[in-house]
Amino acid sequence: MLLKPTRDVGIAGYGAYLPRYRLPGSEVDRVWTEGQGGSPIVEKAVPGPDEDTATMSIEAARNALARSGVDPTALRAVWVGSESHPYAVKPTSTIVAEAIGAVPSTLAADWEFACKAGTEAFQAAMGLVGSSMADYALAIGMDTAQGRPGDALEYTAGAGGAAYIIGPAEDSLAIIEGSFSYVTDTPDFFRRPRQYYPRHGSRFTGEPAYFAHVLASTRQLLELLDAKPEDYAAAVFHQPNPKFPERAARTLGFKPDQTRAGLLCPMVGNTYAGSSMLGLTAVLDEARPGDRILLVSFGSGAGSDAISIRVTDRIDERRNRAPYTRTYIERRKEIDYGTYVRYRKKLHMH
Repeated sequence: MLLKPTRDVGIAGYGAYLPRYRLPGSEVDRVWTEGQGGSPIVEKAVPGPDEDTATMSIEAARNALARSGVDPTALRAVWVGSESHPYAVKPTSTIVAEAIGAVPSTLAADWEFACKAGTEAFQAAMGLVGSSMADYALAIGMDTAQGRPGDALEYTAGAGGAAYIIGPAEDSLAIIEGSFSYVTDTPDFFRRPRQYYPRHGSRFTGEPAYFAHVLASTRQLLELLDAKPEDYAAAVFHQPNPKFPERAARTLGFKPDQTRAGLLCPMVGNTYAGSSMLGLTAVLDEARPGDRILLVSFGSGAGSDAISIRVTDRIDERRNRAPYTRTYIERRKEIDYGTYVRYRKKLHMH
């Protein structure tokens, strides 16, 4: 069944944030394989010692507010999707809501569904605004991302994400045409209580997890919308590494030029809950009125949300109100592995 509210809704504003610090993949390779293993990415974004999911979410939210022109007090929900909330018991969303001036007359909640926590919040915002219970709602996907030292995740688990203000269609820079979600109990990636780092099922994370869900959600959405890959100017898929989204796009019939703008993983790593949402910001930075864009997330556990949007003529004026995603990518400071370990507090003293 197509997920589409009775009231047409869209994206009123969007904003990205990436920390400036970069850890080259070659540094991880140097430390753990003496330079013999290679790296799947060029580098990844790393939070500074004073950054976490809350602070980065605030920056992305401010950018989204700047683009939308919406008064923060008009937000009736502030929802933050992440798998690296700074507190085990205390919401990230209330910190964000307070910092941007959305309190006290608003909903606030944290969302968790591994890497698709951000699109879960996005869909919930669609429903809240689409039901006319609210005119504007803020959905954020943001992560610091974690990887056990020496694990494959340490190469790709980056930091950053994006924020979206969902509002009525008549005040949107992109209209949401519909969404479809596909979930099963496929435990390819998990972290139990009191464990520092998540575990993953190695190759199991590909076929029965990522590809089964991403391909199914996309095909179902296209069928429900009577759409074809060639109808889209761009498609953005979840990016746990560079190879998975490229293969998924090719299997579905999308061309490399349709996915190039949103493929940020080689440059900033996998931003987890914000991965596909961050990629969408880069596409919107370059989109033209009338373009259709496909957004497809994936969350281990497992599920995928596919969302179709159509850009309006408001994009040309609004995107210039806040920094482009490319600005954050180019604003970089390279660090070595020792600095990365210190910033991420990977040395645990007992």
